[in-house]
Amino acid sequence: MAQDPGEQLLLEDATDHHDTLLHHLVTEHGKSDLRAAFFNMSNSILGAGIVGIPRAFRNAGLLTGLVLLALLAVVNDWTLRMIIVNTKLSGAKTYTGFVSHAYGDLGKTAILLAQGLFGFGGNVGFAVIIGDTIPHVLRSVFARQVESFRVVDFLLARNTLIVLCITGISFPLSLTKDIGRLAKASGIALVSMSVILLIVVFRGPAMPADVRGQVSGAGWFVEPGIFQSISVISFALVCHHNTTFIYDSIKKPTLDRFNRVTHVACALSGVVCGVMGVSGYLAFGPKTKGNVLNNFPSDDWVVNVARLCFGLNMLTTYPLELYVVRAVVRDLLEIYHRREIPELSTAQHLLITSVLAGVPMLVALFTCNLGAILELVGATSASLLAFILPPLCFLKLTKMKPLGEKIPLYLCIAFGLCVMVLSSTQTILSALRSTDDDHCVV
Repeated sequence: MAQDPGEQLLLEDATDHHDTLLHHLVTEHGKSDLRAAFFNMSNSILGAGIVGIPRAFRNAGLLTGLVLLALLAVVNDWTLRMIIVNTKLSGAKTYTGFVSHAYGDLGKTAILLAQGLFGFGGNVGFAVIIGDTIPHVLRSVFARQVESFRVVDFLLARNTLIVLCITGISFPLSLTKDIGRLAKASGIALVSMSVILLIVVFRGPAMPADVRGQVSGAGWFVEPGIFQSISVISFALVCHHNTTFIYDSIKKPTLDRFNRVTHVACALSGVVCGVMGVSGYLAFGPKTKGNVLNNFPSDDWVVNVARLCFGLNMLTTYPLELYVVRAVVRDLLEIYHRREIPELSTAQHLLITSVLAGVPMLVALFTCNLGAILELVGATSASLLAFILPPLCFLKLTKMKPLGEKIPLYLCIAFGLCVMVLSSTQTILSALRSTDDDHCVV
């Protein structure tokens, strides 16, 4: 059924609130040159998912992992540029806007769920990372006290510190309604990623033989966990929900200028992920864990520097993601009630924030399997954001496109659906067969 133009306009206007929140995570007010736009996109891509890339190579095999990474970087580049084309075709300004324009309330609900689940799943992973980093650093620093005093041992235990860190730091930060303050608090992200990369590259080969593992046989070429590998790589590369804001931040934004930014950012991100994947997998082989830092001993002070940087970064990134997910919940409530909700009430704000902060924390108390979390988020929301919705909307917005030009779009959609189903199934079965000790710090 055709949608009334006035109703469609209201629907598109309603998407601005959620996307404006994302805008603050990507760019400052005003315009930036191509170098700054490239930095914004690279910083948006290279996040916590990078520590899972060695495990992705372990799941797929070294050669297959490299091929998949290269192919996904190219597809990522293509669909990022397709998002901007979709905004031009629809007249919308945002990702949410053009999906809503193409598919109405159903499309808006789909994109909101994809963005919300991506952020929520990311926070589950961040909570696990907090438990895999900060406790081991503190227990190493206060090793004697941990052995001598049961109270210190309890206070510095993994689950205790997860609860203390999230309820005492991340949750209060999440209650703020000024996202600008949160964005400033996350400035150590790039530094921590750089430190982690250097440590894996140079410290991994120096680990003792009993910690390391040897790549052999099929491990050099192809392993059966290909779709799980695709999910983790997809999670690491996805920044599609930020694309329109990076485009708008460019001085004299044009498709050609944006394409240059996208090509370089995707190529660089692919190279960085490749270095991390090859270095980590060659160092630890079949022992490679979902968080490659967990392969290093808990008392290695060099690695503990990286763990501390990474854990602190997660403490401030956690409320950033929660802020966006909370906005998604508000927008979904608008769709359900069929009316605009300018602002959540104080009780709603507190309740929703508590649930969104508490559930990921509870999950992290029972697992340190970061790989499975990255795989599930990558298989579901990342596939929707990167492989399914952009070509699906492009097909809708260009109805007269020749069949030959539609084939790559249909293939991309089919690929995303296959990843969603097969990878999720593989991940669940693999998680049921493995024990949590397979993924925790040695």
